[in-house]
Amino acid sequence: MTQRMIEITSPYFIAEGQLSEPADWTEIFGSHRPLALEIGCGIGDFMVQLAARHPETNFLAIDIYNKGCLKTCRKIEAAGLDNVRVLRAEARFLLAHFIEREALCGVYINCPDPWPKKRHRQRRLVNREFLRTLLYYLQPGGELYFSTDFVDYAYDVADLLPAIEGYQNRLAKPFVLDLPGYPRSKYMRRFLDLGQPVHFIHYRKDEALRADESLLAEPLPGFRVRWSHAQNG
Repeated sequence: MTQRMIEITSPYFIAEGQLSEPADWTEIFGSHRPLALEIGCGIGDFMVQLAARHPETNFLAIDIYNKGCLKTCRKIEAAGLDNVRVLRAEARFLLAHFIEREALCGVYINCPDPWPKKRHRQRRLVNREFLRTLLYYLQPGGELYFSTDFVDYAYDVADLLPAIEGYQNRLAKPFVLDLPGYPRSKYMRRFLDLGQPVHFIHYRKDEALRADESLLAEPLPGFRVRWSHAQNG
């Protein structure tokens, strides 16, 4: 049985048909502020905290799950925030179609699916090709934050980043178990309460790096489908 898609009528939700390629984010937000992206916003707990702390920045929160987008919109409305918009989108599709070169001042990726089985790890979002592609969309000096509760994923990303020209580590270590001032999502707090650590990585794009198309990875099969055909839920 096909699950019925819940209609999202929130003014903070952006439907596919509202976007041009590339999108005019200044018009969508009604303000000319720096633009940051959260990939995998879940139910919006992290994003609401972050956006409230940084009213000078516009935030784009994306997730492939319809219910998560709906709950995120409700949290934004309850918080009275005007600097967040929500899309139901897959990250690689969004970047390829709707984000211009060096348009992002920051990217936040919190606890993405770790695909824990060894035979499935090639499905992880954050790999070398994706990290290189983010350099194309981050502005010089743009920030990259990654967190995971899965230690193997933390080691993988921490090993990849130093070998990619254009990133600078903002921490004294490859990753840390506490990042002061960084909002904790409900998912993170659940693991911390159980005594299971969350691993944080923070890098910045080199101020001197100018992005060109050589940084872009070839799109993976299936990721350029329209998100209306993506997973329901």
